[in-house]
Amino acid sequence: MSDSFAVMIIVATIASGIRLATPFLLASLGEALGQRSGVLNLGVDGVMLLGAFGAYYAVLQTSNLYLGLLVGIGLGLLIGLFYAFITLNLHAEQGVSGIGIYLFGLGMSDLLFQKLVGTPRPILPFMPLEIPVLSGFPIVGEMLFQHSIIVYIAFALVPIMSFVLHRTTYGLNVRAIGENPEAADSLGVSVMFTRYSAIIIGNGLAGLAGAALAIELGIFQQNLTNAMGFIAIALVYFGAWSPKGVMIGSLVFGLVQSIVLQCKTFGVIPRSASDLASMAPAIITILALVVVAKRFKQPSALTKPYVRGG
Repeated sequence: MSDSFAVMIIVATIASGIRLATPFLLASLGEALGQRSGVLNLGVDGVMLLGAFGAYYAVLQTSNLYLGLLVGIGLGLLIGLFYAFITLNLHAEQGVSGIGIYLFGLGMSDLLFQKLVGTPRPILPFMPLEIPVLSGFPIVGEMLFQHSIIVYIAFALVPIMSFVLHRTTYGLNVRAIGENPEAADSLGVSVMFTRYSAIIIGNGLAGLAGAALAIELGIFQQNLTNAMGFIAIALVYFGAWSPKGVMIGSLVFGLVQSIVLQCKTFGVIPRSASDLASMAPAIITILALVVVAKRFKQPSALTKPYVRGG
C-alpha cells in the first residue's frame, strides 16, 4: 500500500467518523441539557425515530431538505412537551415513562411508514458545504471542512451550549435545579419552567438528530436508529454532562464505527467475525463509560421528582 493511498484512507475514515458522530452528538447534547436539570429521558431513541420519519416523509413529499429538518425538530419539541407533562405534572416515574416514549416512537414511526410510504424510496441528502479557504487545505480541509450543513450545526452547538450552561442565568438555573431544586425554588427560580424548557429543547435536538440521520442516509426503514438513542444517553455519562465531553464521546464512537466499516470494506475483518466487529463501538463505549463515569458525579437531583412544599 502506497503512502498516498494510506493517507487517503485515513482522511476518508476520519471524515466518515465525524459524519457518523453527528446524530449521536445532537441527541447527546439534548439529553445532557435535560439531565442537567434533573430529568432523565430514556425515550431518546423513540424521539429520534419519529423525527427521522417526519423529516424523511417531508422531504419525500416536497424535496425540501430544510423543511425536513424543521419537521424533525417540531416533532421532537411536541414529544418533549408531552414527556414534560407526564413527568413534571403527573409525576410519572421517569424510567418507565421514558421507555413508554421509546416504544411509542418505535411503533408509530413504523406504522406511519407502512401506511404512508410502504416501500423504501430514496431521497437526496444534503450536498457537502465546503468552507471557503479552509476546505482547500490538504488533508485537514478534506477531513474537517467538506461536510453537510447538519454536521456544522451539530458541532457549532457544542460551544453554544457550553456558553448557555456556564455563562447565562438560564444555564445557572438549569444546573442549580439539577443539583438542589428546593434551594433554587427558595431563591425564586421556577423549577417547573426550567425543567419544561430543558426537556422540550432536549427532545427537539433528539428530533433533529433523527432528521439528520434519515437525510444523511437518504432513506427510512423500520428501527432506523438501531438503539442509537440509548448510546446517546450513555455518551452523556461518558462526557460527564459536559457539551465538550459529549462531543469527545460522540467522536470516539463515530470514529470506531468508521474504522470497523473500513476494515469490512477492505476485508481486514473476516465475514465470519463481521457481526462481532459491528459490536465494537458499543463495547468500547460501555468500557469507557465504566472507567470514566466513576470519576464524575451525576446531578444530585437526577430522576428525583420535585413537588413544591412536598
